[in-house]
Amino acid sequence: MTCKFISIGELSGLTGLSAHTLRFYEKAGILRSVGRAANGHRRYRSEDVLWLEFVLRLKQTGMSLADIKRYAQLRAHGDETLHARLAMLQLHQERLVAKMAELENCSSALDDKIRTYRKMIAAATGTKRKASK
Repeated sequence: MTCKFISIGELSGLTGLSAHTLRFYEKAGILRSVGRAANGHRRYRSEDVLWLEFVLRLKQTGMSLADIKRYAQLRAHGDETLHARLAMLQLHQERLVAKMAELENCSSALDDKIRTYRKMIAAATGTKRKASK
């Protein structure tokens, strides 16, 4: 069985992360240390793509890089950290649900203000039409 390796440029294209960010994630311990080709170029695997996609989801949902790093460290220790990882993800999800509720409230307030302005504009436009007759 042959394993297809991915270059840093290919990984960057697949994830949308810059090569600089990928190197930073590796140095920070968020991304495992990767193997190198004979020419010194990094050689990523398909598992790295899946992991980075998950890291991006964590980041997009507001998890701090420090927490992502802590999660990555737990992950690197294998199944003995399953409970700790589960607890981290549950806490993150609770925070995410609370943030979504907060954003929904903000969106409702904006909807109310937009309706108010539309009514005011419609009333002002109606008044102008009556005055021009």
